[in-house]
Amino acid sequence: MPFEYTVIPAPTRGEKARDVKTPTDRYALAVTQELNRMAKDGWEYIRADVLPSDERSGLTGRTTIYHNLLVFRRKADATETPEPERQQIPQPEYPVAAAPVRKPQPAPALPEAAAPQPPRRVSETVPAATADAEPIVKENPTGTEPPAPRTEPDRI
Repeated sequence: MPFEYTVIPAPTRGEKARDVKTPTDRYALAVTQELNRMAKDGWEYIRADVLPSDERSGLTGRTTIYHNLLVFRRKADATETPEPERQQIPQPEYPVAAAPVRKPQPAPALPEAAAPQPPRRVSETVPAATADAEPIVKENPTGTEPPAPRTEPDRI
């Protein structure tokens, strides 16, 4: 048999009454009133627990605080009202992931500035220091220069 539980903080102060004189009696009256209030709603008292809680103390410090809690339970089916049947939403015949895919679009033509250029020898671009000196030739070990970086065209 399934139960549902609720936990409430225990009273921290006693209640004043005409025939209640001592602090212990006042506290017992406060707990009794709380138990009776919960019993009216169908809750059965189970136990009292003392549980720790880490809380802030100042700007950076932490302190462990202990809380007194009262535990109650009641039958889960006693308070539940049956939910009306939910209307079934029609589902698609095929999953969304299996939806038809558009045909691939051809890559757009690149402008000349972005097109790969033929390899050049450095001696063509670097002038010799003097007419008598031999030209400096630096070659790329692969024989070609890498193409200019390409960017994706904006998609709409």
